Amino acid sequence: MSKEAIKNALSTVKYPGFSRDIVSFGLVRSVDFENGNAVIGISVTTSDHSVAARIRDDVESALKAVPEVKNVDVNVLISPTKKPEESSSPGRANPADLPGVKNVIAVASGKGGVGKSTFSSNLACSLAKQLSDEGKKVGLLDCDIYGPSIPLMMGVGGRPEIEDESIIPLESHGIKVMSMGFLIDEDTPVVWRGPMIQKTINQFINNVKWGDLEIIVVDLPPGTGDAQLSLVQTIPLKGAIIVTTPQLAATQVAKRGARMLEKTNVPLLGVAENMSYLEGEDGSRQYIFGEGGGEKTAAELDIPLLGKIPLNPSIREAGDAGSPISVSKPDSPSAHAFDLIATEIMSQLNS
Repeated sequence: MSKEAIKNALSTVKYPGFSRDIVSFGLVRSVDFENGNAVIGISVTTSDHSVAARIRDDVESALKAVPEVKNVDVNVLISPTKKPEESSSPGRANPADLPGVKNVIAVASGKGGVGKSTFSSNLACSLAKQLSDEGKKVGLLDCDIYGPSIPLMMGVGGRPEIEDESIIPLESHGIKVMSMGFLIDEDTPVVWRGPMIQKTINQFINNVKWGDLEIIVVDLPPGTGDAQLSLVQTIPLKGAIIVTTPQLAATQVAKRGARMLEKTNVPLLGVAENMSYLEGEDGSRQYIFGEGGGEKTAAELDIPLLGKIPLNPSIREAGDAGSPISVSKPDSPSAHAFDLIATEIMSQLNS
């Protein structure tokens, strides 16, 4: 297989946000191929490290699809200056702080079905309880474009008002909430490609009048796609929490989600293990989804295990009723578990 054939495969990789490919942009500085091993050198001029991570991933995917290529090694050299421009496409703004918002953290999982939105809503409520005595407020941003569930769990609905061309977030349990669920009918599916998702995430960040907030909790959708990349490109996150359940199928995907965030220079605050155990009336515990997955994930990522949330029907019932258990049953063991995680998160952010 010739180096020219390798370059032809690389010409299918687009520069993120542009219609031109990395070869035509002149970003490919070296190509070596021997015995099925492809070694690619890329030079990127950008101040946004997520661009380099996206290019690296896309190059690996493009070359692994070539039958003759068995292994791919991509080396990306980053120069922190202006990125290449294309006359027909505007440049993407660099991440910038939100006026009045001190901290923004993301809740990620990599995998669906681990209770991430339930975790996000309860964490936001626990943070709001702790910060209310200081007169500080919390925001909750639902970035799950395809399956927004935060409106149900927070017991809030309707259409937000517009003021000075900005969206006014709705409020529930003392928390400012924004979600795609406020903008579409309940039974309307969202059938969008990446650019529309990116535009919506940008609007949620830049065109929402959040006001003065101590912290915004961002509920990310599962996976490592456009919503996650758009968020880290739009605003500098202070950190991310990785949510997993104990079983191997969840922990493996959670680690991949965490690695994606690491590639985009988002600090990992810790791992939260959800649905950890089912506690009987006699105090005995049944580990329905296995045991030790959270600890192992945290150890392999070299970050703390923030806490374990029990598998408790009352957590689900509270969410379905629009009143998270951190609010509806603040003295329960489940609420206490969320409170401890909230305390640890604020301790890390303030250290």
